[in-house]
Amino acid sequence: MTSDILVIGGGTVGAAIGFGLAQRHLKVTVLDGGDRDYRAARANFGLVWIQGKGANMPEYQLWSQRSARLWGDFSAKLQNLSGRDLQLEQNGGFVFSLSEAEFEARHTALQKLHNSLGGNIDFEMIDRSRLERMNPGVTFGPDVCGASFGHRDGHVNPLFLLSALHAGIEKLGGRIVSSTQAEKIRSDGAGFAVETKTDTFRASRIVIAAGLSSQGLGAQVGLDVPLRPQRGQILVTERLTPVLPFPASGLRQTQEGTVMIGATNEDVGYNVTTTGAGAAKLSARALRIIPALSNVTLVRQWAGLRVLSPDNCPIYAQSETHPGAFIAVCHSGITLAAIHAEIIAQAVLDGALPPTLEVFHQRRFNVSKAA
Repeated sequence: MTSDILVIGGGTVGAAIGFGLAQRHLKVTVLDGGDRDYRAARANFGLVWIQGKGANMPEYQLWSQRSARLWGDFSAKLQNLSGRDLQLEQNGGFVFSLSEAEFEARHTALQKLHNSLGGNIDFEMIDRSRLERMNPGVTFGPDVCGASFGHRDGHVNPLFLLSALHAGIEKLGGRIVSSTQAEKIRSDGAGFAVETKTDTFRASRIVIAAGLSSQGLGAQVGLDVPLRPQRGQILVTERLTPVLPFPASGLRQTQEGTVMIGATNEDVGYNVTTTGAGAAKLSARALRIIPALSNVTLVRQWAGLRVLSPDNCPIYAQSETHPGAFIAVCHSGITLAAIHAEIIAQAVLDGALPPTLEVFHQRRFNVSKAA
């Protein structure tokens, strides 16, 4: 039960870090929770997305860009190890506008972010006529006046990604321990002991990447991270012939042919119930974009919980009171998987996060109101 590094959390964030550590020839154990845990990976939309991120923290935009650039090599390594095609495409993606006001607001927001980074955002605004030329198999609804287009955006199969990460860790000599929930973390001179209901796992360093459970676990080693759940509901259609050549925020066609429609943003606590109201809201916007979807059968609806910090940006930190205990939480586990496997894994191996990640430390939330 002893490892060099123990990763608590076997979702996309923890598995990507575990994969990166295993690539660096470390003895890695990943504790993966139970089937009834609040898994963000289970309900992920599958976007590898840069467009619009970091409006309140430009460094988050740069972090996302950096990860997107790493995704090609990251995917190739995973596919070679696991034999699983991740269905990665990075040919660009849309955010549709359903009114001139939406179009202008989107342009203004992206231009502001673009300017704040000295012109370091790769996007353009697409009018309706060009949108139709780029999507020749789609008849858009009358409300669609255009879209923003991110040239480096894309999508991937999130379930294939997660299974490939687990397979990759094991192929590299690591271990995935399923249906195992960490309950207590103790530290001593030799490192850390993590207790579950039945076993104790030991390692010189630990990485807490357990989604919403990270808050309680982190508090045990001096890592007080403020997190909140947000429900996102998604609809899935029957399989169709390929009609959508690019993914869009809230609308994408998978390689299997199904169309995913999402996602709601609901602050309802730890409630993962699907609702008729959520389905109606998602359907209404999708039909305004592509009216022909009214003839398509919905085959599935599900809900999951996003892992959100107060500013919706990632949190990365090492404990000051328990050196060797790291934490990594975010709601962009797919987009950031490549950089988690590269930069965060290397930082854990080095024993220190690089100074450039200081902006993502949770101490940014400790500013007094008077200040």
